[in-house]
Amino acid sequence: MLPALFVAHGAPLLAIENNDYTQFLHGLGNELSKPKAIVLFSAHWESFIQKVSDVEEFETIYDFGGFPDDLYQIKYPAQGNKIITKEIKDLFAEHRVPFEVDTTRGLDHGAWIVLRMLYPNADIPVISMSVNPQLTPEEQYKIGKSLSSLRNKDVLIIASGGTVHNLRFLRMGSDNGTVDQWAWDFDKWLENHISNWDLESLFSYDSLAPGAKFAVPPYGNEHFIPLFYVMGAADDEKNARLLHRSYRYGNLSHSIWQFGESK
Repeated sequence: MLPALFVAHGAPLLAIENNDYTQFLHGLGNELSKPKAIVLFSAHWESFIQKVSDVEEFETIYDFGGFPDDLYQIKYPAQGNKIITKEIKDLFAEHRVPFEVDTTRGLDHGAWIVLRMLYPNADIPVISMSVNPQLTPEEQYKIGKSLSSLRNKDVLIIASGGTVHNLRFLRMGSDNGTVDQWAWDFDKWLENHISNWDLESLFSYDSLAPGAKFAVPPYGNEHFIPLFYVMGAADDEKNARLLHRSYRYGNLSHSIWQFGESK
């Protein structure tokens, strides 16, 4: 059985950088058993009804601007997988999760940056999934839970986002590894409650966690909520392990969580 992963995709520049975090991601891809397919929830695909991709070959979306030309030359031509897409549709129908199929959308940078770090050859089929910021954490968790059986079929479920992601507070000129106290306090609170699978507290993170209003700003929770989808995908095991945590620009969190055991 493959675990489920929450992976921070960081800033777009990560795609062309060589640092401790990118090296860790490359190593993680080598350590994991090669999956039959990858189901990926991306913070950069928001929709008010669950979307499921059914794409033969994904285009690479450059949903950012003002970066070096090298970024716009990167391609990640992953293939889809109609069989896994059909299984997801059946699972959603069984668990009464409303959904729509999308046949045109490519992979945004929240998806392809992570996938390219883990599996640079783009030789594993991908099913891209949206996230819905309007749902409650409980509802997001239940969507992930409905897909948990896929992990028994060598399908890797990934959520791409960031536990601390507030563009208004980034200090782009400060990249020396230091971290703002509020970001550290929020991530340490998360670590405690995730490790104990304390869903009651996690579902109320916005009122309980120190620094929550800065880490998950009220104008955008889309980078944080993928965490609930992927935790739900490991509900049958309810164990968690922090694989990596580092910071850029004062508070941008590069956290990787593993949910469930790799067997």
